[in-house]
Amino acid sequence: MAQKLLVVRNDKIGDFMLAWPALACLKQASPMPHVTVLVPAYTAPLAKACPWVDDVIIDPGSQADKATQQALLFHVKQSKFDALLTLFSTPRIGWLGMKAGIPLRVAPATKWAQVFYNVRIRQRRSHSAKPEYQYNVELACELLARLSLTLTTLPSPPFWPMDGAQRLVQRQTLANDTSERVVVVHPGSGGSAVNLSVAQYAELIAHVHRQCQPLPLRWLISAGPSEQPQAQDLRKQLAEKGVEADHFPATPSVDAFALQLGGADMLIAGSTGPLHIAGCLDIATAGFYPAKRSATPLRWQTCNRAEKRLAFSPPADADQQDMTTIDLGNAAERISALLVGSAGTHPEIGVLGESGMCGEQRQQ
Repeated sequence: MAQKLLVVRNDKIGDFMLAWPALACLKQASPMPHVTVLVPAYTAPLAKACPWVDDVIIDPGSQADKATQQALLFHVKQSKFDALLTLFSTPRIGWLGMKAGIPLRVAPATKWAQVFYNVRIRQRRSHSAKPEYQYNVELACELLARLSLTLTTLPSPPFWPMDGAQRLVQRQTLANDTSERVVVVHPGSGGSAVNLSVAQYAELIAHVHRQCQPLPLRWLISAGPSEQPQAQDLRKQLAEKGVEADHFPATPSVDAFALQLGGADMLIAGSTGPLHIAGCLDIATAGFYPAKRSATPLRWQTCNRAEKRLAFSPPADADQQDMTTIDLGNAAERISALLVGSAGTHPEIGVLGESGMCGEQRQQ
């Protein structure tokens, strides 16, 4: 009988997308386990679309009433999980796993929440020495080792695989003709990260548009429900610079947006959920990051292939919130090179393969 695993990543969309490499590790192990994730309602559509997930449990959150919390505990207890893997530890989730009687409970050795776990892995994530997805993979590998499950090869991009026919269908709704490069720009951040201003995005896009001529580019501007004014302002500023941009097609849900994005060639955005969705789809990404250590391009690196990944941030000595010091001219040159297919690989460490063997170091 397959071992039953509960994996928790119950915060923002970008954080959940960076859990997909770890979920892929678990699901590709032998014997193959049954993987359930505990996620908030707003990431549940993505969890249900994830090829590495068998079941989804909705986390009502810390603000839910006592009866709802008890119902969650009852559900988890009745599921009789063999192991719990918490990728971002909180006391409430640690207590839930312990009270539900899950025998093996694995989490990072951070904060006092670790007292609820019987396997605690010291990672020092605050140092931002590795990508977030690699920290997650290390935890997944530790769990596999504890359960005597075997992973012979670390998985590689795309972590959200789409076949050629699927991508073609999505592309046909984005491009006017097959010769165009479809570039999606997401200027909003949902309040989750410092981002370029609309004026900076307009300047960047105008630079790229000129440098890529005569290559035809199709510019699409995406936006969340509260970000439509930004998207409209960006289209207006681009029109004043002689660049035509359209709205990204409306989609009914976040998973539908993600599937539609699979038809694009590149996404340009701040360190947000859409950037990390694009990374899982293994389309090209150009991400803009603040200067703070907890939000570096390395720590929040997208999990697409290295040759498809660009990242930009202010100089190290700049104010961590000051995005005006980013060299947009240099960024435009590198983005243009990637779009025409001549960009070199990104200098940061690559996807999974440079972190050593799975479960190489264990610490309780």
